[in-house]
Amino acid sequence: MAEPQPPMNTLPLRGRLLANEPMSAHTSWRVGGPADRYFEPADRADLLDFVRSLDADEPVLWLGLGSNLLVRDGGFRGCVIALHGALDDLKLDAPEPFSNAPRVIAEAGVHCARLAKFVERQQLAGLGFMAGIPGTVGGALAMNAGAWGGETWRAVYEAEVVLRDGSTHWLTPSAFEIGYRSVVAPAQFLGFLGARFVVTPDDGSHAQATRASLAQRKATQPVGRPSAGSTFRNPPGDHAARLIEAAGLKGFRIGGAEVSRLHANFIVTDAGAKAADVEALITHIRNTVNQQTRIDLHPEVKIVGEVAHA
Repeated sequence: MAEPQPPMNTLPLRGRLLANEPMSAHTSWRVGGPADRYFEPADRADLLDFVRSLDADEPVLWLGLGSNLLVRDGGFRGCVIALHGALDDLKLDAPEPFSNAPRVIAEAGVHCARLAKFVERQQLAGLGFMAGIPGTVGGALAMNAGAWGGETWRAVYEAEVVLRDGSTHWLTPSAFEIGYRSVVAPAQFLGFLGARFVVTPDDGSHAQATRASLAQRKATQPVGRPSAGSTFRNPPGDHAARLIEAAGLKGFRIGGAEVSRLHANFIVTDAGAKAADVEALITHIRNTVNQQTRIDLHPEVKIVGEVAHA
């Protein structure tokens, strides 16, 4: 007997709602089992209509580009909501009365590199580090992503969120617990819809620094192979890449997953790789570094879903 399919939404949705969608098609590692339900909204209104129709206890995974995510091979028992391509508005914010401080509004589906380029074209600065983040604004907000010494939440004026009941709210950073690559949201939080970012005028020097950093990134990171960016957070006073390389793990492989020979804090995958290969390699790296240094590396990537059964 065929297994029962998850209930499909009965609203007149304008986006794409799929059952048993393989997450390997939507993550930058190109691995991952199927999500019970997968929804790509047509726009903001379509998204909010869908959120209001969700069962209160249905697990939900908010997805950008899947660049900081490992979905296990058994898949995700719940609904994945993919924002990239729907929430993609990006514009200068109208200034508040009696204030000349410029701000930029970016929705959650906007690619971070696009945001950085937009700000540069407006001859503004403060978000150049976003050019080094391989994900969307929503993902950057969710993990306080950073690059080249910059961090997302240092530049946030306020963020727009949606709660489980479908209501939306603009919240200041004080409503969140924000740490290094860590953000704890208020109760009933479902996901980020976007943010207002503080920027400053640029004389051109910040844009030059961004281009130099991008060139260095291209030269020192495996940008042409499937990866999820940095795999581990940097421990206090040190760098995860240095620790992994010192442990002799550059090029170490489990199945179709390998520690990059170019940058030790990147795990890259080959065609045919499994999420289990990546997770096993993460565990091996942590154990090896801990045995040699007594330092516990903490993954930056979010690991979700079910282990596949043989």
